[in-house]
Amino acid sequence: MTRVPTVYDVATHAGVSIATVSRVFRRPESVKDTTRERVLASVEALGYVPSGAARGLAARRTGVIGLFFPGLDALDVAAGAQLDEDAAEAASIVRDVGGSADTRAGDLYFDEVLRGSEVEAWRCGFVLMVGVGRGATAHDTLVDMAGRVDGLIVLAGSVPDAEIRHLARRLPVVVMAGQRHGDDLDHVSVSNAAGMRTLAGHLLDDLRVPSIAYVAGSEGSPDDAERWQGFREALADRGLPVPAAPDHRGEFTRDGGRRVGRAILAGEHLPRAVVCANDQMALGVIDAARIGGVDVPGELIVTGFDGIDAGRVSTPRLTTVTQPMEEVGRAAVQTLVRRLADPTRPAASVRLPVQVVLRESSEPV
Repeated sequence: MTRVPTVYDVATHAGVSIATVSRVFRRPESVKDTTRERVLASVEALGYVPSGAARGLAARRTGVIGLFFPGLDALDVAAGAQLDEDAAEAASIVRDVGGSADTRAGDLYFDEVLRGSEVEAWRCGFVLMVGVGRGATAHDTLVDMAGRVDGLIVLAGSVPDAEIRHLARRLPVVVMAGQRHGDDLDHVSVSNAAGMRTLAGHLLDDLRVPSIAYVAGSEGSPDDAERWQGFREALADRGLPVPAAPDHRGEFTRDGGRRVGRAILAGEHLPRAVVCANDQMALGVIDAARIGGVDVPGELIVTGFDGIDAGRVSTPRLTTVTQPMEEVGRAAVQTLVRRLADPTRPAASVRLPVQVVLRESSEPV
């Protein structure tokens, strides 16, 4: 390996001080044009790359913000897989008849949020560091990230609230998803309860659905709790019996939705509609219905929540509550950047609107 050029090499090559080299990168307008051009020519000739870490030490900032997610659906499947660098060429056949063999397609919500976060971080001049952790690894990953970034965006429910509050004593933290409950942190969320209440109201009032099974996601998820609340409010507003607990839980995964769908089809009475707390579970229910010979929506209406792309191309296409997932990521980064610029500003609660989109899984053509 060749020696990496340093700022001292650039200064010597250009015949200037290291302070002048630093100003060229940090305050170029403060350096004469001829001097700046000479320094930049030396940078090009030597292949010098400014050290972000060094600049961060000087400014007491890293220029990096962190985004922490819980474990993704594919993590448990792919973790620890051995890669054979010397493997010969190989091909195999996977039979995928009657249902998807790919259990990893459920991470699309995180994909959209991540895309928005990346774009906004770049626009604001920050680098985005993404951390993923589940169970025992969540604490270690989060603590490690906290020591490397200027601020953190944490998905609500991914770690205990007490841990989030503890981290917030060290650096700015924005909580994504879920309303504020007795804390003074910045929050970014969507209108979960209103969206589910509106969707359920449409099923009850416009489609006259006589029976509904509700499929919840993961216990401890603030989004899940708000959507369940909205569903119960729709029933209560119409004087209908309000269940104390969801009929099923699918853990927000497509595989979980398939499992729930099989259980529903095996039950004594088929409900007229299945309302799922996210699209991935709803698509799993549709998978089970197709395999079981049950027509959607003729015999069984299925709805979701999120608005992932897979729901727009499914057969039938999925009726859902669409949330602005990319905008959630952008809003979280914007909120964190504002907090970094003004640590004393009042805590913000950003809540983004949702839309109920009616498609063929509830609307016969």
